[in-house]
Amino acid sequence: MKNNTAENIINIVKSTNLQHIAIIMDGNRRWAKQHLLPTPVGHQKGVEALKNTLKAFAKFGIKYLTAYAFSTENWNRKQEEVDFLMNLLAKTLRDELDELHDNNVKIKFIGNINELNPTLVKILENAIDKTSKNTGVNLQIAFNYGSRAEIVNAAKIIAQKVKNNELTINSIDENTISKYLYTADIPDPDLLIRTGGEKRISNYLLWQIAYSELYVTDKFWPEFGEEETAQAILEFQNRNRRFGV
Repeated sequence: MKNNTAENIINIVKSTNLQHIAIIMDGNRRWAKQHLLPTPVGHQKGVEALKNTLKAFAKFGIKYLTAYAFSTENWNRKQEEVDFLMNLLAKTLRDELDELHDNNVKIKFIGNINELNPTLVKILENAIDKTSKNTGVNLQIAFNYGSRAEIVNAAKIIAQKVKNNELTINSIDENTISKYLYTADIPDPDLLIRTGGEKRISNYLLWQIAYSELYVTDKFWPEFGEEETAQAILEFQNRNRRFGV
């Protein structure tokens, strides 16, 4: 496209105040099948796509990327695939953490990571600690994440605070709910991208995307990168965000 030079995309990001893009990284398995490759190769290519997309975010000046990596429903996949995804996350962080840190990426995980294998939890916590003071792209990886479970968890915390007389019923508002979500310290997504052509939300950031713009591409996630990010930003520029007004 003529208008997707880096300078033009950077100007669009600034003029639209585009801060946060959330992505449903869909299509790894279908990409592998299309290329007559085993499913694990699709997931490995998905990691490469995330690295390329992160670099694009840094280049274009987008501050937040939240990536849907493993949902609470994904436990229902074949055990060998689940095991591979757990090992892939651990291996990726071991192999790539120094580079991510050098590139000033700040890593956070949203989801119930305490249910994961203790060895994996330590690897995740190490990534969080090592990058905690970085000031570049904020990467939130949604892992063992489900939005309904997140909202239920927030409701339980709030109920306990009411019980302990730390909150009153009448003081609970939308800000209270947001405060106890996994994403409490980051702005809501301006744009939600879904790759792979499916047109559904899949239990992802249901509260946070109330007024996000939606962008669906038929590209499978392993095919995503700088060019596709630029295309999505160009589309975002053309949206009229009225926030219900």
